[in-house]
Amino acid sequence: MKEPVDPGIIKSSSRLRNASTNDASFLTDSTPNVLAGIDESGCTRAVLFFRDQEITRADHVAFASRFGDLEDHPVANTVPGYPGLIEIYKSEKRDHFENTYHSDASWRPNPPKGAVLRCISCPEVGGDTIWVNMVEAYKNLPDDIKAKIEGLRAKHGIEHSFGAVMTAEEREELVRKYPLVDHPVVRTHPETGEKILYVGPFSTHFINYHTPKNVRFGQDKTPGASLLLNYLISQAAIPEYQVRFRWEPGSVAIWDNMATQHYAVSDYWPAPRRMERATIMGDRPF
Repeated sequence: MKEPVDPGIIKSSSRLRNASTNDASFLTDSTPNVLAGIDESGCTRAVLFFRDQEITRADHVAFASRFGDLEDHPVANTVPGYPGLIEIYKSEKRDHFENTYHSDASWRPNPPKGAVLRCISCPEVGGDTIWVNMVEAYKNLPDDIKAKIEGLRAKHGIEHSFGAVMTAEEREELVRKYPLVDHPVVRTHPETGEKILYVGPFSTHFINYHTPKNVRFGQDKTPGASLLLNYLISQAAIPEYQVRFRWEPGSVAIWDNMATQHYAVSDYWPAPRRMERATIMGDRPF
């Protein structure tokens, strides 16, 4: 069995590096030592890529389950017979949700800690995915911004994203099941101790910004707080923090959903693209 090889594709930090292998049985034959190596590599590199993986849906679920319990999605379809494996299928219908920088399901009280995404089929051109190192995004913020956001918390919700195309009744039910949650704007990685900028498109507003220290007049809160939130969200779009992956059938990506955001480039319409993702449950951010 071949170990993952490092072709030296390095972005702004070693935490976004392309560690890849072409061993078709790598994910299905992984021993405990190899799994520990993948887990360790995930902490140091944040996203790992594997080519030409000849695996079944059962293999996919079994492999991802070795890292934790899996969860379904309230909007995306679950693959029939495979709980925890969701369909991300795109056709001629223009209904893209993934072409924004985001961390999966930050609207959950306990957002997922990672995911394993497999390409079933993809267009010959387009459909890449970009991952962003949000540890670097925080590290490179100006010191005055770091001081300003220390201790801040933000609300995250699903209603204004996936709920936007629903009826009023459907949105009410979605919010009832998944009410707004709040998370730290800067979370701490539970395994590495690194600080992570943790806001994105599911973030709606700060909940503890309106203090005498921050707000002299109404303008400091509105639009002041909104401008600050949008500035922080925009950091994910900086290319120096990114790596971009070209999909092929059989390609697999494993990523740390706590330390990264990602963006599925929707530049292939009307060509179809079929992906399946196993999402690994996480803990409450702190």
